[in-house]
Amino acid sequence: MRYMLLFYVRERPEPGTPEGAEFFSEMVGFHRECRERGVLVADDPLHRPETATTVRVRDGQTLSTDGPFMETAEWLGGYFIVDCRDLDEALELAARCPTAKTGSVEVRPVMEVPSRQPAEQAEIAGA
Repeated sequence: MRYMLLFYVRERPEPGTPEGAEFFSEMVGFHRECRERGVLVADDPLHRPETATTVRVRDGQTLSTDGPFMETAEWLGGYFIVDCRDLDEALELAARCPTAKTGSVEVRPVMEVPSRQPAEQAEIAGA
């Protein structure tokens, strides 16, 4: 079953700093472990929240706002999609993720949509 691991961080260290080097080294190790287990389907880091644009449509009007939709101490820093045998394996991986030490890792099952054709599923997954 596929699960999305959503990485919420309080502050992601900047690359080039000792803290950043340690954090990114740990994330590379976690990425390697997921890849070697054969469970990694997709992954991407995200830019900081202030680079976001939030779009809402209300009463036919499109409203765009710079930044995230709410103030929060933790923000979505990236994700992995993993194909695990069960929820227990996904939770075990989440606990091994470096982000869990200072932020949190949300684990959510990916909803399979049976009406999609295999090629459409692969296209959506970025394959």
